Amino acid sequence: MRIDHVGAFIFSPLMDWAEQSNANFNMVLMASLGLLLLGAALITVYYYRIGKPDERTNQIYLKSTFVLLGAVILGDFILPKEEMWTIFFVLKYGVAFVATGVYLAMQYKREFAG
Repeated sequence: MRIDHVGAFIFSPLMDWAEQSNANFNMVLMASLGLLLLGAALITVYYYRIGKPDERTNQIYLKSTFVLLGAVILGDFILPKEEMWTIFFVLKYGVAFVATGVYLAMQYKREFAG
């Protein structure tokens, strides 16, 4: 099994369930958009809590960008691209934003709050 077929194998039950009715499709879409908004809120909150870029915070921001890029690339490999690609596109960026927000929250707690 090739690496690009793994995503289709893993997400085929979700695709089948979403295609059963419009309500299911809308639930998957809203969950993806919710993840995207949650991740964007986390990034924004912790970006302002950490503060303006300086020698110490630049490293945190660069590593958080690396986490975002890694999550997007991993999502490109795993998520299927043939069917329902727009929802999985939003899901990919939602998961990447949440991962980056969690990374920023951990760094904030480690270096500034505790």
